[in-house]
Amino acid sequence: MCFFFSLIPATVWLVIGFFVLYVSTKAEGGLRKFGRALAIWAFVIAALFPLGGAYVTLAGLCPMEAMMETMHSDVTSSSAGIALSCGCGFG
Repeated sequence: MCFFFSLIPATVWLVIGFFVLYVSTKAEGGLRKFGRALAIWAFVIAALFPLGGAYVTLAGLCPMEAMMETMHSDVTSSSAGIALSCGCGFG
């Protein structure tokens, strides 16, 4: 879950990086070099978000999973012994 939410800031940083790269192509001299370096940093930051999100998700450190576990364990324990039927032939 944390991995999917890490894609949002990564997308924002990618858009910023492409904008800076586009603007730097219109500049000349030292400003062009600085713009390219800034765009590369934006791309590196954009890559770090999904990597961090994947690590947190795979390591089991995602706080959203812990919150969802507590919510689902409450539902399961409160309905213990009650058979729920959805009318679809499975329950």
